[in-house]
Amino acid sequence: MASKPPPPSPAHLLRTHGAAIKALAFSDDNERLYSGDADGTVAVTNTRTLRPVAVWKAHTDGLLGIQEWDGQIVTHGRDNKLHVWQRVQEPAAALGNSAAPLGLQTPQLCYSMDVNALNYCRFSLLPLAGASCTKECHALIAVPNLVESSFADVWTLPSRKRMHAAIGKGGRPDVPSLDGRSTNSTGIIMSMHLYETTHPHTSGRTILRLLCGYENGAVTCWGYTRTDKETSIEGIGWDALWNVRLHVESVMAMAVSRDNSFALTISADHLIGRYDIKTIEEDNADADTACTAHRTKHPGNASIDIHHDGRVCAVGGWDGKIRLYSTKSLKSLGTLEYHRTSCQAVVFARPYPASGAEGSTNTDEADDEMDEGDKVERGRWLAAGGQDQRVSLWTLMDFGGSREK
Repeated sequence: MASKPPPPSPAHLLRTHGAAIKALAFSDDNERLYSGDADGTVAVTNTRTLRPVAVWKAHTDGLLGIQEWDGQIVTHGRDNKLHVWQRVQEPAAALGNSAAPLGLQTPQLCYSMDVNALNYCRFSLLPLAGASCTKECHALIAVPNLVESSFADVWTLPSRKRMHAAIGKGGRPDVPSLDGRSTNSTGIIMSMHLYETTHPHTSGRTILRLLCGYENGAVTCWGYTRTDKETSIEGIGWDALWNVRLHVESVMAMAVSRDNSFALTISADHLIGRYDIKTIEEDNADADTACTAHRTKHPGNASIDIHHDGRVCAVGGWDGKIRLYSTKSLKSLGTLEYHRTSCQAVVFARPYPASGAEGSTNTDEADDEMDEGDKVERGRWLAAGGQDQRVSLWTLMDFGGSREK
């Protein structure tokens, strides 16, 4: 009788931090991995050498979120601060194979914002392009309201002007509870995602949407419906387009596909919520039928991310295990075991475009240190961070994302 193959092991382990890992993010080109811990320390790791190029105390309390954007780094902490830092420029020696020790850098702070971090809800950044991008507004950023954690605000960056205030105050949804009684108490916002969608009646125009996961297990999609004003106060002009409650516990984390066609949520319960945003918006489908709760055998989940091809998701559990699922059927695709305590952050690397890469005119000498196969392999990485203060890097198989439908 053939023996079972050995369980997969991490391809790499990073031990830069001295506290539980709370946030992870890859740069768009996969060259850098950002990690933040419960003490407020942020590390930037070169993914070629797997050495840190910057480690600094970004916040006085734990990290909620990190993201590289427009040559800068956005960090969000439990200290009620959101900082924007200048991205570090890596020394030339860091790109080679030199074993010489390199001095760690500290990024320059560009500007900061006071935010409300009571509810552990990280920011949601929406970079702007084309005519929407102006000198004062390169991106929109959504955060919990400064006063009331059940509402949301949208600010402009880098000007830091509040564009929309108290989203959710002007039209709270009536979400039925699991026992059939009606209640307006959604509780505080636990997770949010800001995005744009095409205006249904005006060509070339977009409208804002804000997807919010709440303390009572509900998810609501808010839409800004006014056309006469670009700003709002007291939630005026923001309507609840749909709302569904799939979880029996608070929404712990939410992930949205890159094309904003669907979202997934996890909680302390054993459910994974799936929300078919595209079907609701384009086909006017009923949200109660387009959103479904999938039962798993594993309660207690802390983190989730969706692969860029939209086919696979990773869920980090309180037991330290990372479980992979099909995003369409939520069928289990496997389990990764290394962390012994809660896995509180998971993130997929960006797939490397292997097709069409030949004949590239990129003459960067640093590219000589990593061949095509290495870049493809790095594009299949999954990073996970646990309370054990370690970051594990896994090289995943191709689940079929490269196949054309």
